[in-house]
Amino acid sequence: MPDLPPVYEHPITDDLSYPMVLVKPGTFIMGNAQGYDLEKPEHLVEITRPFYIGKFPVTQAVWKAVMQEHHPSRFAGDQRPVERVSWQDIVEGRQDDNVPKAFLNELNENSASGIPNYQFRLPTEAEWEYAAKGGHKTALSQEQVQLFLKTNEPTAADLYRTYAGSDQLKEVGWYRLNSHRETKEVGGRRSNELGLFDMSGNVWEWCQDWYDGDYYEKCKKEGIVKDPANEEAGRNRVYRGGSWFNDADLCRVSSRDHWYPTDRYGGIGFRLVLAPVQ
Repeated sequence: MPDLPPVYEHPITDDLSYPMVLVKPGTFIMGNAQGYDLEKPEHLVEITRPFYIGKFPVTQAVWKAVMQEHHPSRFAGDQRPVERVSWQDIVEGRQDDNVPKAFLNELNENSASGIPNYQFRLPTEAEWEYAAKGGHKTALSQEQVQLFLKTNEPTAADLYRTYAGSDQLKEVGWYRLNSHRETKEVGGRRSNELGLFDMSGNVWEWCQDWYDGDYYEKCKKEGIVKDPANEEAGRNRVYRGGSWFNDADLCRVSSRDHWYPTDRYGGIGFRLVLAPVQ
């Protein structure tokens, strides 16, 4: 593993940066046997490469700095998460004249990473859940891996917090019962084990993957799947984490949903990953 700093502050402008936390490789249990059908079956995922993930969702200040003052959000505030941005606005651009250029293209072309051979992108669904569940701080031992392969135990419920950093959502996230029906400034609740904020509640977060209702079953059959990312084109893209208008069950670390990649909705934002160039 290269010698990487545990925290990386990426400069956006002279007085604005985006802090990111290093997530080291490890194996974890993805999904939740006690959750909705979308979260089943539980299966082993190995993250083989270190990556950085945003300490916070991308804020409106960061979005406006990268996108030349374009301001899409319903709930205005520089330190609130940006929302009403589509997956296409972030990754591909050219959805319409309002967002002719993609956020990631602008960021990668005009603000080169300070980590050699690393580039910004959206997290894969597996990277997102690994980080939300504590990343390398809660990774499985080899004994646990072998036991799970034989017995499907321990379960995800045995190992991980219900929400990102706590079993009590009010401690770590903004959701229907405490949000006052709006987003909140990032970092206002406790972090998880890695020092990541707002992974449960506030806004849903787009992921890289296409949604496939059978994808977890396919992964389960492999035993241990390495760095999974569903790249088979479908109708919807995955998003994770729950939001300000959701009940607590949708803010759990294993909860997942999906929607059209061109949709701009007041409950969906995103978080950056800085990862090795493929």
